[in-house]
Amino acid sequence: MEVISKKLFAKPQRPIRIMQFGEGNFLRAFIEWFIQDLNDKGAINANVALVQPMPFGRVSELAAQDGLYTLRLEGIDGGKRVKKSQVIDVIGDCINPFTEYEKFLKYGESEDLQIIISNTTEAGIAVDPADTDFKQCPKSYPGKLLALLKRRYDYFKGDITKGLAIIPCELIDDNGDELYRCLTELAQINKMDAAFIKWLQTANHFTSTLVDRIVPGYPKNEIEEIQKETGYIDNNVVKGEIFHLWVLKKEPFIQRVFPADSTGLNIIFADDIHPYKQRKVKILNGSHTAMVPVAYLCGIDTVGEAVTDPVIGKFVRDFVFEEVNPTINLPQDQMTAFANSVLERYQNPYIRHELMSIALNSTTKFRTRILPTLTDYVKITGELPQHVLFSFAALVAFHKGKRGAEDIKLADDPAYLAKWKQLWSDFNGDYTLLAKSALGWTAAWECDMNAIHPQITSTVAKYLEAIDTKGMKAAVKEFVNG
Repeated sequence: MEVISKKLFAKPQRPIRIMQFGEGNFLRAFIEWFIQDLNDKGAINANVALVQPMPFGRVSELAAQDGLYTLRLEGIDGGKRVKKSQVIDVIGDCINPFTEYEKFLKYGESEDLQIIISNTTEAGIAVDPADTDFKQCPKSYPGKLLALLKRRYDYFKGDITKGLAIIPCELIDDNGDELYRCLTELAQINKMDAAFIKWLQTANHFTSTLVDRIVPGYPKNEIEEIQKETGYIDNNVVKGEIFHLWVLKKEPFIQRVFPADSTGLNIIFADDIHPYKQRKVKILNGSHTAMVPVAYLCGIDTVGEAVTDPVIGKFVRDFVFEEVNPTINLPQDQMTAFANSVLERYQNPYIRHELMSIALNSTTKFRTRILPTLTDYVKITGELPQHVLFSFAALVAFHKGKRGAEDIKLADDPAYLAKWKQLWSDFNGDYTLLAKSALGWTAAWECDMNAIHPQITSTVAKYLEAIDTKGMKAAVKEFVNG
């Protein structure tokens, strides 16, 4: 078999209107797929210049395949199992700025260039004060982008119409605002002139985003099957799930040059992306965190097994629909559709998601993913969300460190693990005292949860006693069946 190339697939010639910082699995299974769809349906006519953000990466491997690669989407779609492969042909150039710095900067002079997209990890959007020598490639992503924008400003003599649409996809809150702040600060550190800084801030158009798709990456265990099916060798195959969601904060210039929501994919331009972020964190991440100690102590090891178990599956569904959904300010039809899609994703037979991988740093995950549901639910209803409290009691029981005779490999901040150990070492059979101590751990929860509601301590104590004396299987079955 031959390696995928232009010899095997005709590659459309399109102007390079998009520069993308990052060439990893997520962007190639997410952003390039959207761009492919927009091109195929005539909404845009644009190819992508990939920029490798680190000295190591895979732009050379992609260039060796003429920028062509295969996207493999697998999962449940409309209740049916789906496996499909698609050749992505939108990569028009591959650049390693550490060895091709002038070529990279030259794109700043391009009349065609309109859009910057990035995903350089959560740590990528940060100021590096050492990025002061722009005669060589800056180390940080903001440094590289600032160098490109300065070249553009100089070349076009400060033309206000030559600003770019800047769309970060890094998984941090308000990523567009944060990138804007970093660029401004770095320009000031470098004592760039005020006219350029004003152009940077006013001619360019920033938006914040939320991205959602599980991307396992290179399918090494299935590559022979895929090659047999496609009839060619592809060293850059990337695998993703069927589900996709991209939420962008509305910005008129960006909506005009990049009409991403125009072809029917799950892309939303929203006035405020925070409710969508809340929805993802509370439902997707929150239900993960809620199910882990309950399911694992029942002898279950994966998300798929958990949600298909009649008892645990009902626990998770009731947690989401009865306690999480009412706390999020979005239309309930949207909430229901998203929640159902999450539960469908959990049953994806092509992804094995280990509960113990989700259990990593579970103390902080409870605070960030579930505690907001607890406080919001009490504020809205005046009642306690029972599934949340049962999951908290399960979290306390999980940190006893035993599943039957088996030691649980707890993985968390050492200080947190020491505190959990102390809570159980001090336990003298008084479940109310244990619940009060766990709920009152302000260093972990940043509040005393005992104060949230008059009955919270006694409720958690009741669930703790049931779990510890009857075992999780019996306790959760009794809880779910009411």
